[in-house]
Amino acid sequence: MTDCGCDKAKAELEEYLHNELARDDAADIREHMKTCVDCSSELHVNVVMTEAVQRACRETAPEDLRLQVLSKLRDLQATH
Repeated sequence: MTDCGCDKAKAELEEYLHNELARDDAADIREHMKTCVDCSSELHVNVVMTEAVQRACRETAPEDLRLQVLSKLRDLQATH
């Protein structure tokens, strides 16, 4: 396995985070992250952001707000 380089690691970072890369490509990036402080820092930032977004997506709106939004959407659909 060879070091994939910063350009490849950064270009494929999103796919790497979501386990969407081929095994060899993911292994190359994983190996690169072991020796590149810049790329591993960027990976850490992206992991933290991804986890924050995932937590936020699990939250649900209060029922009364949800019903108000649905009502407004129905009103808008009826007038268009």
